[in-house]
Amino acid sequence: MTPAHPGAAGRRLTRNIPFVVSGPSGVGKTSLVERVLRADPGVRLSLSVTTRPPRAGERPGEDYTFVGGDEFDRRIAAGAFLEWAEVHGQRYGTPRAALEQHLAAGFDVLMEIDVQGAMQVQKAFPDACLIFILPPSWAALAERLRARGRDGEEEVQRRLAIAAREIEAAPRYDYAVMNADLESATTDILQIFAAERRRTRRLTAPLGELLGPAPRVPSKSGAGRTGEG
Repeated sequence: MTPAHPGAAGRRLTRNIPFVVSGPSGVGKTSLVERVLRADPGVRLSLSVTTRPPRAGERPGEDYTFVGGDEFDRRIAAGAFLEWAEVHGQRYGTPRAALEQHLAAGFDVLMEIDVQGAMQVQKAFPDACLIFILPPSWAALAERLRARGRDGEEEVQRRLAIAAREIEAAPRYDYAVMNADLESATTDILQIFAAERRRTRRLTAPLGELLGPAPRVPSKSGAGRTGEG
């Protein structure tokens, strides 16, 4: 398989990257992730496992893996999760095996997870890249939560309070992207991907090995003497 975004010689020069996207409820994470996945064939989604019931329009096995509490407990006991956390009264986990398989197959992996999970991923993969999605304003976030039509005002206020705590963690991330406009925010994330894929600290090997033998440099004694004498 030809890796995405190869180097000049047709090879990717850097290790594959676990990318994490986090942000408060209602900030537009899922919409951004869907756009990014459509735009970048070199990324695979890490499908989260959750104990919450499917929402309208969600497809089991495509949006989430939906399981009961007992099955979630079994997977925890088996060490199946890279990370897991309780969010808004439901549990979410990232399967370790699928993520490692995507990385081994030459893909970057994108995880849409909460702040707790992101910190766990960072411990397991110090090379992971963490991106925090910010709303353009508190008023805009409140409006988006109400526009979804899923929650009453009390729940909206509860989610805003949780959002305030989550946003306090944004400085612990590598990047912050403000989602004032889906198209612009998607472009920002894709540009982050492109930059991270070119970081020299991610090189798969020393440059001498990647580029092959360096050309021999002529000695100074022989330089510039053609035609002399």
